[in-house]
Amino acid sequence: MNPTMPKLPPLPQIPVPVRRAAYSEIRRVITQRSGWLIPAGCAGSGLITGLISGGTGSGPRDGAQIATGTVTVGLYLAVLVAVIAAAVSGAAATGAEYRYESISLTALFIPDRDLRFGAKLGVTALFSLVLGLAAEIGAGVGLALLGHSEVQFGLRLTGVLLGGLLATVCWGVIGASLGLLLRSTGLAVTAMVGWCLVAEPLLWLITRGIGIPGFAVLLPDSATIGTVAVGSFSHSPFLSPGAVSAVVLILWTAATGALTWWKLRQREI
Repeated sequence: MNPTMPKLPPLPQIPVPVRRAAYSEIRRVITQRSGWLIPAGCAGSGLITGLISGGTGSGPRDGAQIATGTVTVGLYLAVLVAVIAAAVSGAAATGAEYRYESISLTALFIPDRDLRFGAKLGVTALFSLVLGLAAEIGAGVGLALLGHSEVQFGLRLTGVLLGGLLATVCWGVIGASLGLLLRSTGLAVTAMVGWCLVAEPLLWLITRGIGIPGFAVLLPDSATIGTVAVGSFSHSPFLSPGAVSAVVLILWTAATGALTWWKLRQREI
């Protein structure tokens, strides 16, 4: 007798409405020129900053503020560019729905609000991940060309790379959430810039002045820096260890998304 092979259970299929919503958002990204230019810009900026820091920086030093050495400054700058690009493009992707009054057509095509919200944030997160990868690959090529003798690849640098990707995805989702919440790309970008450059630095000074600088580790800017700059600025009272910062940043992202989801369900289109 020929032995019969056991049948494997069929793989679960993605429901048609989910596929339709995801494909709609993906097409919205890839059919626009910005969907290709922004990743290329992140890769190009990463390559330039990587070449500059690779040619001028040095490797890790005991007691230095930057744990991975000044040679990796270009990598940090590339991640910063990717985070900004992800936040702005996320806000633009959702806020533009209200600017061009296309949200009604989108709602007609995808009537389920939960599905529509999930598709927008899911595709935004995926696009943000692409931006982070493009920036880090560009910086990696630059460092490999001019700074390979100084770069020490290990767990700490791996943490920086993973932290950079996480920060980029989180800020892309935050930007998209604020675009939906405020119904405006401009307001969403203004809110993020105002918080990051004015409000949170002011809170750092206030908490330090009243003797509780450690409170700042719970704020999104501090969490972002701590997530990316793994092991660096270890004596700063405003930064917590990388794993803690990553959790705080994820919680901020989840809170922003949850508030937007709740408001989206409560109000009219």
